[in-house]
Amino acid sequence: MAEDWAADVKKYAPNADAKAIEGIVRYCGIALQKRDSSLVAFTDKEEVDRVRNNFLKKKLGLTHSDGDLDKAIKAVDDKMKGDPTKNRVTVYYLLADNFGKLSTFT
Repeated sequence: MAEDWAADVKKYAPNADAKAIEGIVRYCGIALQKRDSSLVAFTDKEEVDRVRNNFLKKKLGLTHSDGDLDKAIKAVDDKMKGDPTKNRVTVYYLLADNFGKLSTFT
């Protein structure tokens, strides 16, 4: 899949860190090869749980309550609401940036 992940991230974070984007792309790996898995479905509870548990808690090491993490996920959903495709790289970038964890990927 030929996707310009950086261009998508920069729609929401104009001064996005290119190295952090590259790191998130590497982290996502094979998930980005298929259209369905490269997108985040905010309306799917299991998907939101996966983002919270696998990305925010495991990868970023956050210990916030599920409620606080879900609020952050919802804020990203709201920010991207006009976009029919919520690219996983962009969602993860915005979440990592929100929690000051972009250095995890640089």
